[in-house]
Amino acid sequence: MTLTFATLTIDLPFAESKKGRRAVVNSIKEHLSRMNCSVLDISGEYPKEAQIAIAFLSRSEQEANLKIGKIETMLESRYPDIHSELAFDLL
Repeated sequence: MTLTFATLTIDLPFAESKKGRRAVVNSIKEHLSRMNCSVLDISGEYPKEAQIAIAFLSRSEQEANLKIGKIETMLESRYPDIHSELAFDLL
């Protein structure tokens, strides 16, 4: 079993308040939850940036890398106007 822990950092230049940021973050969290990932919003006080912690289990490192690829594809296709960076560790 492989545990994958990832941090998704999102730039939200159009967000004017924490409420605007929360709407985008909750949408992303919902999509990640559907992919059987555990998600947690770890954002700070600044409304134009957000961070989401992601964790999931896989049978192998290859399967974990495939899931990371699916997450990146989902972010690019559903949120093309949002700049995001996904950093991850396989344990």
